[in-house]
Amino acid sequence: MRNLIVLCLLACLASCTDKKEFQTIRERIDLSGNWNSSLGNCTLPGTTDENKLGDGRHPTNVTSQLTRTYPYSGIVEYEKDVEIPVQMEGKRLILFMERTKPSTLWIDGDSVGTLGHIYAPHCYSLPALAPGSHHIKIRIDNSPSSVPAEIQSSHAWTDGTQTNWNGILGDFYIEATPHTYLEQVQVYPSVKEKKARIHVNIYSDSEQSGVVTLSAKTWNTQQEHLLLDMEKQVGLSKGENKIELTLDMGNRMQTWSEFHPTLYALNVTLATNEGKDNIITDFGMRDFATEGTQFTINGFKTFLRGKHDACVFPLTGYAPMDVKSWRKVFQTAKSYGINYYRCHSYTPPRAAFAAADIEGIYFQAELPLWGSISPDNHRLNDFLLNEAYMTLDYMGNHPSFTMLGLGNELGGDVDLMRNWLDGFRKHDNRHLYSLGSNNFLGWGGAIDGEDYLTTCRVGGGEGYTTHVRSSFAFVDAEKGGILNNTRPNTRADYTAAIAKSPRPVISHETGQFQIYPDYKELEKYTGVLHPYNLEIFRDRLNENGLQNQIDAFHQATGRFAVECYKADIEYGLRTAGLGGFQMLDLQDFPGQGSALVGILDAFMDSKGIVTPETFRGFCAPVVPLALMDTYCYSNKEELNIGLALTNYEEQPWSDALCWRLESLSDSVTFVREGKVPAHVEQGKVMQVGELKSTLTEIDKPAQLRLTLTTGNYHNYYNLWVYPDRTPESEADIFICQSLDDEARKRLSQGGKILLIPDHKAIEEQSVGGLFTPDYWNYAMFKSISENAGREVSPGTLSLLMDEKHPLFRQFPTECHSNWQWWSIVRHARPFILNATRHEYKPLIQVVDNVERNHKLGLLFEFAVDNGKVLVCMSNLEAIRHTPEGGQLRNAILSYMKSAEFSPTETLTSQQLQHILTTEVRKQDIVGVKNQSDYDVQPE
Repeated sequence: MRNLIVLCLLACLASCTDKKEFQTIRERIDLSGNWNSSLGNCTLPGTTDENKLGDGRHPTNVTSQLTRTYPYSGIVEYEKDVEIPVQMEGKRLILFMERTKPSTLWIDGDSVGTLGHIYAPHCYSLPALAPGSHHIKIRIDNSPSSVPAEIQSSHAWTDGTQTNWNGILGDFYIEATPHTYLEQVQVYPSVKEKKARIHVNIYSDSEQSGVVTLSAKTWNTQQEHLLLDMEKQVGLSKGENKIELTLDMGNRMQTWSEFHPTLYALNVTLATNEGKDNIITDFGMRDFATEGTQFTINGFKTFLRGKHDACVFPLTGYAPMDVKSWRKVFQTAKSYGINYYRCHSYTPPRAAFAAADIEGIYFQAELPLWGSISPDNHRLNDFLLNEAYMTLDYMGNHPSFTMLGLGNELGGDVDLMRNWLDGFRKHDNRHLYSLGSNNFLGWGGAIDGEDYLTTCRVGGGEGYTTHVRSSFAFVDAEKGGILNNTRPNTRADYTAAIAKSPRPVISHETGQFQIYPDYKELEKYTGVLHPYNLEIFRDRLNENGLQNQIDAFHQATGRFAVECYKADIEYGLRTAGLGGFQMLDLQDFPGQGSALVGILDAFMDSKGIVTPETFRGFCAPVVPLALMDTYCYSNKEELNIGLALTNYEEQPWSDALCWRLESLSDSVTFVREGKVPAHVEQGKVMQVGELKSTLTEIDKPAQLRLTLTTGNYHNYYNLWVYPDRTPESEADIFICQSLDDEARKRLSQGGKILLIPDHKAIEEQSVGGLFTPDYWNYAMFKSISENAGREVSPGTLSLLMDEKHPLFRQFPTECHSNWQWWSIVRHARPFILNATRHEYKPLIQVVDNVERNHKLGLLFEFAVDNGKVLVCMSNLEAIRHTPEGGQLRNAILSYMKSAEFSPTETLTSQQLQHILTTEVRKQDIVGVKNQSDYDVQPE
């Protein structure tokens, strides 16, 4: 097996850099082009899906993921005659396939061997081939039996994100070298010592001498650094030879980080009597390490602002194999402030690491596992260890490759996992290692043996005290966690949880806030995957007359989700000592029930709901923060807002923090501004001052915007101020909980009714009050909660209203949910209005998830008999003590007393009673299986 690893490395490392100054001297035959296959003619590199091989039969009713239009699982044999030129005669030959599935190779009918790994290239050492034509047959197997069953649920294999493709991808060639050749080159940089140790493995077919020459220079920076060539005479014994050389980088050494991702190209040449061989590789001078509970890069503390990645590439069904495509992906991510990628149970091709090297992205790879590890599962264990060591050798020189985890949300034998990590460190100490991401769903806390902890919680504890993300599924945390179930503020943090870990904590898969689809995206699906799921969701809108609200649903839910992502990210930024987060996700996840949680679509294109500049305001190396106890104030209160800064640039921060507080409401003129000095040490989050202001001059309800600026960094906050005044009189308004005889009588007499139904009486006709957008995917977690005997999420996404409606003159709002609605929504049960006319829309609508598509109302009105009815589904009495609750009550009563209270939808009292009591049709919503065990506890 070790020889197999070496074979892979020698081929790929020789071609990893294409610099004008450094060129590979190995000869190649390009195998790309037309091939015959057992399913028909095809083009390689490529997949059976891209070549439209197979019968094309596929389901059209799947909503849990995108659908392969040409699915295939099984064995495919690819054949071709290849001409071996005279100049390759007598040389050592290998056949190289950069990325494929378990394979078997025949040359001229004779079996060469079988390889079963999936991350590193398949490299076959060929028999001696005379010049002329030779027949190649390659069998590729992507059937369930070809890899351990546990691998097939990982994102390295599943159809949920990338497809379980069959084919050959990336570089595909036959290569010739002398029989004495360079096996591999590994570079171990030390920024502190300003040196790079070069480990060179040489295979010699005889005892002989040779000369190894090293040449190195920067290639992606304007400040060129050319190192003097090194030359070393070496004596070689037959077989494997290992030598170590040290490059002194000198005082002109340039380091690699997110801020200045300088790369060096290294050319290692071996000269013997047989000829010359060389390997070219990139490396970066970087030390990625830990210091207490924080990460460091070259001695500077850093905060990981991460994105989850699960290989979502809908056009091809697999990850790009070229650097250009990956650079575009990373440039987009960095424009939103991302500096870290965590790959969920898969490791992308080398092109991703090469692009991350150039763009300055810290990369966490994972083994292809989402399940459990046990000592007796020998086939799985052997497979995983093989993948791990080959990945370390194949990708190890990339400075972006900073971390490796065993997989996603694992359970099993901790001692065995810990033993594996010890072996990895001994083999390659350039990276940090973890037992897995969110193992035991965080209940195990910090476990000795790993360098960092990726988790949603640091063990068990009272309430939310161990949580390190603010949003959860209902099955996993009471009422969905901190953000939904605690009064909104910008002071709380995860300090209590971080205190329970001795090593850096990365907040795992934060956010997961659903956004209603933008169905204009459908036209982008021109590749191997078809969006039947999105088409079905779109067509369901017709059932309740919601098809004309698609754009409004998308914008309202998207803008509110951005506010929730901002709040979630800032929870982490406020926490001194937190290592970072990886959000799920910046882009949509079209599998696992169709989790449309991204501010970007599945193609990494903007949904038009937030600009990169705005998002980067709260997701950047330096972020100005406002520390507030609440978002909603009475005008009798004094504002006392703390002003803080995070500083994860590579120097202390000393630019002043400027603030401006101004009204966004046309009816209120209010402006305050100021400046505070700011001196923040590198790697710290610190309060630098306070904003104090009276609010008494604000005599009308107003929304204010606080803008914070320091240097080139900026951030914003919305807050709401309401005048402290006597509650609006209920005169001429009859308030009731049901349409009883007295209410009917008043309606017949032309009266005005404020109907606030008793929540227990209308449970079957309503849904629960959920403030934050539904978590991940309603169908999946509905099933998980039901199977676990726990509460099911209400499943809603956001409010939707016309902010210019007369009602909102006294209750300023945008068209979507924001923080002033928290107590109102949490004490509400949105009513299911499916029984109303399709054209009817409530004053305050609640956007439902794509699985149910109920027409939901929080506030709605009718002309009934001779009177008027306004139905409020929020318990106004329960929230009247809050500034926002009291103001909403006043706004409702004032509106009802005005001439503008003039409902256009006319009903009889009997028709209204029918709407209020009609039985809601039950929907059979069943989610996909989740591999994580929600009852798992570490032994």
